[in-house]
Amino acid sequence: MDFPHSHSPFHAHLGVHVAAWRDGYAKLVCDTQAHHANRSGIVHGGVLLSMIDQAAAFAGLFCADPARVRRAVTLDLDCRFIGQAAVGGRLTAEGRVVTAGRNVFFCRTEVFDATGTLVAFGASTHRYRAGSGDPRGVPVEG
Repeated sequence: MDFPHSHSPFHAHLGVHVAAWRDGYAKLVCDTQAHHANRSGIVHGGVLLSMIDQAAAFAGLFCADPARVRRAVTLDLDCRFIGQAAVGGRLTAEGRVVTAGRNVFFCRTEVFDATGTLVAFGASTHRYRAGSGDPRGVPVEG
């Protein structure tokens, strides 16, 4: 599924795609390949960390109007790796907003491997960019 304003050059580079997106929730997926591996032959932790960061941010930035957008920056990101992910499988990251204020929102995210096993989780803090604290977002700049 294609979601307005979900494209990111970094996501494209990693092969990460937004699979579900609604207010307070985002699901990102990545079909891992050889270039996602670390020296031990498993998925690099940086891939998992990137997915945690982005799933959380997207969870707090949903905007129902395709002519508008919401943006934020990550202030803090905490991650725990609790398993390994095999290269060649699909990773799924699910981010959820825990609470949000006028300028800042807090999220929890989990990453699952292709078998549905939890391999990493994290918590993060994000600050809305100007105007993005409003759920209506800001006009998309041409």
